[in-house]
Amino acid sequence: MPGTRGKTPGKGPVLLALRYYGRELARLRWVTWAGMLAPAVGNIGIHYLAPLIVAKLIGHVTDGGDSTLDALTPYLLGFAGVLLAAEATWRIGLHLLNRLDARGIENLYVIGMDELYAKDAAFFHDNFAGSLTKRVLSFASRFEEFVDTLTFSVVGSLVPLLFGSVVLWRYEPLLVVGLLVMIALTAFCVAPLIRRRQVLVSLREEAIARVSGHVADSLGNMDTVRAFGAEEREAAEHRARVAESRRLTLRSWDYGNLRIDTLVAPLSVLTNVMGLVLAVTLGGGTGVEAIVVAFTYYTNATRIMFEFNQIYRRLESSLTEAAQFTELLLQPATVLDPPSPEPLRAGAADVRFDRVTFGHAGAGPLFDRLCLDVDSGAKIGLVGRSGGGKTTLSRLLLRMTDVDSGRILIGGQDISRVRQSDLRSLIAYVPQDPAMFHRTLRDNIAFARPGASDAEVRRAAEAAHVTEFADSLPDGFDTMVGERGVKLSGGQRQRVALARAILRDAPVLLLDEATSALDSESEVLVQKALWNLMEGRTALVVAHRLSTVAGMDRLVVLDRGRIVEQGTHRQLLASGGAYARLWQHQSGGFLDDAEPTDVV
Repeated sequence: MPGTRGKTPGKGPVLLALRYYGRELARLRWVTWAGMLAPAVGNIGIHYLAPLIVAKLIGHVTDGGDSTLDALTPYLLGFAGVLLAAEATWRIGLHLLNRLDARGIENLYVIGMDELYAKDAAFFHDNFAGSLTKRVLSFASRFEEFVDTLTFSVVGSLVPLLFGSVVLWRYEPLLVVGLLVMIALTAFCVAPLIRRRQVLVSLREEAIARVSGHVADSLGNMDTVRAFGAEEREAAEHRARVAESRRLTLRSWDYGNLRIDTLVAPLSVLTNVMGLVLAVTLGGGTGVEAIVVAFTYYTNATRIMFEFNQIYRRLESSLTEAAQFTELLLQPATVLDPPSPEPLRAGAADVRFDRVTFGHAGAGPLFDRLCLDVDSGAKIGLVGRSGGGKTTLSRLLLRMTDVDSGRILIGGQDISRVRQSDLRSLIAYVPQDPAMFHRTLRDNIAFARPGASDAEVRRAAEAAHVTEFADSLPDGFDTMVGERGVKLSGGQRQRVALARAILRDAPVLLLDEATSALDSESEVLVQKALWNLMEGRTALVVAHRLSTVAGMDRLVVLDRGRIVEQGTHRQLLASGGAYARLWQHQSGGFLDDAEPTDVV
């Protein structure tokens, strides 16, 4: 299934992740520079200046200088002062980095969600919500590891190394040349192995994403898992995915440990030995002081060389995991706002499908130059067998997907030329399977109009007969409905969705099997509320249960994307066509031979 498997992120997603992180560093440039340089300055004090003072003290003593406390006091005070100053500089740097990390993570969280909000409906159908959640959270949270590694392991090592090279040059230039040669040799030998390991890390991160996707999918459908007694089967699948994740994780770790570190270790030893030899043979003119400084600085440098793989691994890991998200951004959205959107024009709310051609991906055209006109204020029922295109028409009207050719107009305005948010502000939509947020009942109703007062929310709830069950809940309208509304029955969720539509108060009402989960008694009550809601509005009502649309102004019968019949309930029964056969198959639905105007 899409979203569970895929290619590991290549250079494109990694570079895009690096670009996003770089933008955050540039946006907060003053905090970035100060925060990154302060620890580097602290490291110079701790690892280079303090040992230099110790070396000079040793040189002073071994050269026969005064070893009394008074004579040594300047060295001791200098040593203590350098360490205290370095510690203070470190504290300042950490204070600034905390703010850099926090602000960067905050902005990346916002950017990540904004990028997902810009995706079209098909994108979310092709990706697990759990996998998307992990990816967007990692995209933001990994910024901290990236910045910290860059600060403490890269800048915090290279800047002091540059300082150390200047000091060594003053003792003996060949000490610097030898050190640089060994660093370059190590980098040359390790680079191919690191590139190989990058592939292994990508495979590991993809396996982890598959684990999180399966966890979210299984937990989100726990009722179905239990109903089919599939706990063991799902647990076995989880164990298999976790085992694969462990295998790939160990593979990447072992490659770093057994291949890269095993190569770096002897090179580091060789560098230390070479530094000691050069210091003894070339630094004789400056005595013990040069030997101590050279040995200490070479040791610091080889520590960086030895940690080179770890540094790269941390940077690689943070960017690779962030790239799991940026990879999604490389998938272009198919439904976009126009570059220069037109403002909504006030006017009638008539709907027109003008020579619309559309086909689902991988299939032939469902609609071929379909035309359908709905006058402003008209109430239209869309009926027909499953697969006829009723729900697809609803999605096209909402611009959840775009037509292949032709136009859809509301009030004479092409919906592709206005912002999607402006278009949807005209439509109150009730789907067959209403989505609920894990929020309060009040919040779920008010989602249609966040600024609505409690009184307005309650009036909408009363009109949709939500109060019949809401007032009996433990906390009334403040009751949390559970993830996807799991604490509510299907009929209760549909009533909440209807309350949303009532509160929305939009000129176009779009109902897709909006009463399918209601019992007959509740349906009669809710239909009366809907009939009042439809007054003065353009209404398109999709229904399989024909009794729910028999009283519409006009019924449109769809079959395989074609309009095969149009007319009132009575006209279509009299014609004896497709609608009459559907009516006969349903044995009149919930209707007897009463006049259709008695039914909404």
